[in-house]
Amino acid sequence: EAERPWINRTQRHFNSMVLAYVTPWNSKGYDMAKKFRSKLTHVSPVWYQLKRVGTELQLLGRHDADQQWITEVRKDGHPLILPRFILEASPIEFLTKKRQRKQVIDLIVSECKNMGFDGVVLEAWSVWAAYGILKDPRLRQMALQFLEELGSMLHTTKLADLAGNLQLVFVISPPNSIQSDLDMITTDDIARLSDYVDGFSLMTYDFSSAYRPGPNAPLDWVRACLQFLLPDSVVKQQINGKMDIQTTKDKLAGKILMGINFYGNDYVLPKGGGPILGHQYLLLLRAHRPKLYWDKQSMEHYFDYKEQLKNHKVFYPSLESISVRLEEAKAWRVGLSIWEIGQGLDYFFDIL
Repeated sequence: EAERPWINRTQRHFNSMVLAYVTPWNSKGYDMAKKFRSKLTHVSPVWYQLKRVGTELQLLGRHDADQQWITEVRKDGHPLILPRFILEASPIEFLTKKRQRKQVIDLIVSECKNMGFDGVVLEAWSVWAAYGILKDPRLRQMALQFLEELGSMLHTTKLADLAGNLQLVFVISPPNSIQSDLDMITTDDIARLSDYVDGFSLMTYDFSSAYRPGPNAPLDWVRACLQFLLPDSVVKQQINGKMDIQTTKDKLAGKILMGINFYGNDYVLPKGGGPILGHQYLLLLRAHRPKLYWDKQSMEHYFDYKEQLKNHKVFYPSLESISVRLEEAKAWRVGLSIWEIGQGLDYFFDIL
């Protein structure tokens, strides 16, 4: 079954927002985005970096932008194209200086206008955490204010040939018991930003690593992340007499894009190994003909094999593991963000 072709590339089975990432270093993703565009609402090519070059802030990455590909993906009017912009420049200076904050926003919005994008996916939270921004209450407020200003500017910018205003999706890390509370985004943060941000791309994958081999994204962990961000007790405080509890929760939930991985990991036990893509997974199946096991705790498939006297354990998505996560997303009324579609197998899209 792992090598069977796709069956359905047009009919959608998941009706909420679906954001698919593609990367320049894995060209298959570009082809998948074209082939299965009817299944996707948003596509985010990983193209841009904001860096400080000398004393100047510069936006790099336009050389990766492919206008012909964008035109082909947009056939029939969907999906929207929101390239990922990662803010790699030291954030303290541009967050604390109003002029530089405006410069960063102008760089991003101008690039969208010049290149005809539908908006941006912004990755900055993990960088802010690394620089200690989020532990400082004053700087944390400035970071949130920056997102409000960027979202407001994008939402009031309309391109002549596009149907709507520009959109902002913000990448967020999953809650982590190791992190400081201040390093984690909270429900209050999401509620505050919900009028400025169109989606929060929640990275609910990479639960395990080469140093701690195991499943990619145990379902109970994914569920705990959603529960942390969408607790009933907080939802009730957001009502203000205007919306009932479920409507308010749905408003916040509709902004969350639960992360799903289309890649797997081939671990060398007890430590070692790393990510594998779809074609590598198929090669392992052909070479070793292993027995697949279903881990009831994580709700993922895995198999074991031995090579050069070393024991390997491989976790890679299956239709069943993806299906139970789609059902989880539907139960929470959240959307999806997929990292990244070029790493998966074509028939994964049958159930999207």
